[in-house]
Amino acid sequence: MAPGELTKVISTLTFKDENLLVGIESSDDASVYRIDDTKALVQTVDYITPVVDDPYVYGQIAAANSLSDIFAMGADVTTALNLVGFDGCNHPKEVLGEILQGGLSKVKECGGLLVGGHTIEAPEMTYGLSVCGFVHPQKIYRNNTPRVGDVLILTKPIGMGVLTTAIKADMLKDKAVEKTANILAQLNHKASIVMREFDVSACTDVTGFGLAGHAYEMSSKNFTLEFDFDAIPIMDEAIELANMGIIPAGTYNNKDYLSLHVEVQKEHKNEIFFYDAQTSGGLLIAVSQGDATRLLERLKNIGYEYSNIVALVKDFEGKSLVLN
Repeated sequence: MAPGELTKVISTLTFKDENLLVGIESSDDASVYRIDDTKALVQTVDYITPVVDDPYVYGQIAAANSLSDIFAMGADVTTALNLVGFDGCNHPKEVLGEILQGGLSKVKECGGLLVGGHTIEAPEMTYGLSVCGFVHPQKIYRNNTPRVGDVLILTKPIGMGVLTTAIKADMLKDKAVEKTANILAQLNHKASIVMREFDVSACTDVTGFGLAGHAYEMSSKNFTLEFDFDAIPIMDEAIELANMGIIPAGTYNNKDYLSLHVEVQKEHKNEIFFYDAQTSGGLLIAVSQGDATRLLERLKNIGYEYSNIVALVKDFEGKSLVLN
């Protein structure tokens, strides 16, 4: 579903409560419900189909993808529930065990507690988590509150939609599969903790709507985000595959929906990656220019080696996104 379309579908539902600090109205990454003056409950849910053949690694990636929304809000994970659609006709129960162990490893890694879940028989394998976390009500990072003059830092490379499509088609060499899986399974937990030490105004994570889609949500039609395309980290292996035509349908859907909101000031051969549908992507962090260099250095030092400054937040100039 295209960015913004989900909100349209459920916009007729009413979610009004004085303690509901973040609901569905802004397409934010998770809901936030105030418990008291110092604590708010953050909730999210997500699941994916397999993106790699190894069930344990698939479990890790799916869990990392689900947990990421909590981190984007500046919150800490407390508990998680498994959500499983298991294709028992084509896979032995041992596969299910490996998937769940992979997910458990990622929940433990960020200090969370896996407390159960629900499994159904399904014709297609799916796995993910329903996650709860906590954040201070005054320290929530929204996805649509950047400031003019801020820069945007992206913590993971893009191109994962192309790469996972190639993996499913058995077109990626083992070394490249391992490299891709390691990036997909990397939690945004440490990046979330570090960014809280700096002058950050907004944050989101980059997933199915691609960098362009989540940036469009961040612009909230109030700002223009000017991207330096050459500064955006793209996996080299993905560029080679895209040139062969290995591009997922979701990426084309993203471009069809978002291109009206993008001003292309400079043509780029690999522009399609701006719209590439991601799984377990990085954080897109809006930070003051005065803190950007130090935050970027910290991110690289703790393992987010692809992190880079990719855009500048400007007053609205007619288009939400500009590509240079």
